[in-house]
Amino acid sequence: MTKAPAKRGKGAGADDTGSQDTGTQDKGTHVTGTQLQALSAAVSLIRRSLRETGRHASGPGPLLDCLRIAPDRVLAFFGTGTDPAVFVPDGAADCALPLDLRAISGGTLATFEAPAPESPETRGPEADQIGVALATGDVLELTAEPTETEPLAGRNCLLGFRLEESAAQTAEWLAHHARHQGIGGAVLVNRLPDDNFAGALEAALTDAFAGTSDADTLGMRDFRLILLDSPLPLGKPGMPPENHPILAPDAPGKDRMEQPEPDPWRAPLGEGLLYELVKWRFLAAARTVMCLDPSDYLPPPGEGPTAADQCAASKSGVIWLAGRRVYPWRVRPGAEPRMADHICAPFDLGQPMLRWAVAPEKAGLVNTWRMTRIAYIRPDPGPAPVFFRAMAIRVPGRAASELAPKTSLVEDPALLTLSEQVFGHKPVRPPVSKPRKAPRAATEAGRTAIVTTMKNEGPFILEWLAYHRAIGVDDFLIYTNDCSDGTDTMLDLLQRKGIVQHRDNPFRDSGLKPQHAALQAAESEPVMHDCGWGICMDVDEFINIRIGDGTLAALYDAMGNANMISLTWRLFGNAEVHDFQDRFLLDQFTRCAPEVIRKPHQAWGFKTLFRNIDIYKKLGVHRPKGLIPDLWDRVTWLNGSGRPMPRTMFRNGWRSSLETYGYDWVQLNHYAVRSAESFLVKRDRGRVNHVDRDQGLNYWFRMNHNLEEDRSIQRMIPRLQVEFDRLMADPEIRAAHEHSVRCHCDKITELRATENYERFYGELTGARMERLCRMQRHFGSAVFSAGPGVIPPDLHLQDLPEDFFFTVEHSGEQEH
Repeated sequence: MTKAPAKRGKGAGADDTGSQDTGTQDKGTHVTGTQLQALSAAVSLIRRSLRETGRHASGPGPLLDCLRIAPDRVLAFFGTGTDPAVFVPDGAADCALPLDLRAISGGTLATFEAPAPESPETRGPEADQIGVALATGDVLELTAEPTETEPLAGRNCLLGFRLEESAAQTAEWLAHHARHQGIGGAVLVNRLPDDNFAGALEAALTDAFAGTSDADTLGMRDFRLILLDSPLPLGKPGMPPENHPILAPDAPGKDRMEQPEPDPWRAPLGEGLLYELVKWRFLAAARTVMCLDPSDYLPPPGEGPTAADQCAASKSGVIWLAGRRVYPWRVRPGAEPRMADHICAPFDLGQPMLRWAVAPEKAGLVNTWRMTRIAYIRPDPGPAPVFFRAMAIRVPGRAASELAPKTSLVEDPALLTLSEQVFGHKPVRPPVSKPRKAPRAATEAGRTAIVTTMKNEGPFILEWLAYHRAIGVDDFLIYTNDCSDGTDTMLDLLQRKGIVQHRDNPFRDSGLKPQHAALQAAESEPVMHDCGWGICMDVDEFINIRIGDGTLAALYDAMGNANMISLTWRLFGNAEVHDFQDRFLLDQFTRCAPEVIRKPHQAWGFKTLFRNIDIYKKLGVHRPKGLIPDLWDRVTWLNGSGRPMPRTMFRNGWRSSLETYGYDWVQLNHYAVRSAESFLVKRDRGRVNHVDRDQGLNYWFRMNHNLEEDRSIQRMIPRLQVEFDRLMADPEIRAAHEHSVRCHCDKITELRATENYERFYGELTGARMERLCRMQRHFGSAVFSAGPGVIPPDLHLQDLPEDFFFTVEHSGEQEH
């Protein structure tokens, strides 16, 4: 028979044979039949280990433990990779009878009917053996060990997993919960066992519980810790360390991190069956058990019940614990992080982490304990006790800025109180910021300024300027580079006439992309630094205000005291206009995407009008960036329908969702393609004999939406016309405009004279593409990434039902 070893770790203080000392110890430190080491009058330690068996050649994965839970019942815990099918379901002669073979978290919990030996007092160390029939025909011999539930019986307990938390951090965690939450015991699974930690923990526990033997709570005068070492790595195969920033949920810059090597000792827990194992071996008789790790802290309950008492009183015997990740602003040099250093939390954190607390007997021992829930039990409704996850303890050796964006961290009054009053600590606190003094009302903010970048946009500049001057924009800061159609000379002229500010784009000397270089430079320009309202937008984008008289004054009046508003894109297509005409875009292009269209992802991008009051540090393409975190509550941000934006958008959101889109007050009309002929010029990169055909068609397909019609902006054409005529009345401005139009027409003629571009133009204007550009609502995001070539060639000819949907498998990012 194949034999599985049944090695146990020695209890602290055991002799070399592993026999148990059943002699008398000080009151409160001895439990009959279990090795218990008294570290002081107030705290005791039991050391145990999982089995040390690897995968068996005959099929099962590692045997984690084998327990006798009743005179005729044995539980065997087989780790990840064990399929229940490796066992013979009806058993075999001279073998234990399987009563339940349950797959749990990739492993198998096997329940066997197996009578115990008749004389337990006289049996040898391997007397309680059972045979298990395997599907291969082999018999696996197991040795069942007794459970050890007496030390923690009737106590409120913690169940946690340790990676690299220090002895001092672990001891402080235990003592805190003993003192403030009535915890009387704990099982700590030590995933990185080493004798140095165990020895240091003994000393740290003695210090942490010193002078508490006469305390009011049981935990402070008689605390019992079971330290369960694992001789086997318990992490998920192929995964990096759980305590590396790349797996820290809020860590910034993960796309720039070097992928750590897989580490089975430190990877996220892969042996989920351990929760069941620990339940049956140690915790089945506990009053309550709370699933918290050494980085997780429940604050004192105040006047209410402790979390354990709340759990014990619950109807189902199970409650949720709601966790928040918290961070230090900074830990003092040379100091080890403590919970007391953690006084900051992300202001925009979403849903809490959920852990559980259970009253084992009330909930029923037959219900499986899992990492995130107790199976088949619905936790009691109502407010869940809150715990804090101290991230500088959980991910050691890292600055707070490596674990969460500093722009999200704000001092939390409850955490500060916990640090100062409960732990008696003096934490490093974040600086206090003040916004720029300014009138609160949106209408009293001052001048409105646009900053933009351009290249070869000459024919379209005057309409764009005239329209935005007509609705109330005061100032324009325009950066250009590499223009060949008179754009730069026209803007120089307009600057001399006091209409715009024109700058050469400094990107060549900055190492930045042109748009980002321009925004960086604009931050020091008086026109942006001193404006009341600002926005970064492009010359193919028009602010369409749909309330009042269509002006910014009407929008600001509706906004009240709000200081930001999102202008969600409405993608306007070419309206099947093929030829370039020197006419207003607003006259020609009225076809657009539906309001509700979530794909492609560009469809709901937005730009942001914002008050210039120093809540944010710098300009951004879609919205201001660099939120000063302690001023987050000064942000009053509306969507395009005047509804408040959620705080989760405050730091870096740039596109709308079903919850945040809105067009009732204002939208941003985005004329990304214009006519088919103008699109040839847009896509030209100076290589007359070569066109990146796929990229051009992809962009056309993504941005050219013609399903619906929207003429709402046309009510502003009379105002636009007045301002346009005023500009064109200047002979120099008119000449500059006409020169740019001629350059644009000449470029179109030049491109269409080439075989590649003329073929490309034919595809843009052909019946297939024109039909597809009214069908985008039917396609998944992967189709927009792959391009229209993946769409069946005859799909545009079919009469599709409204709910028709088509997608493909595609990897890679969309090109713009």
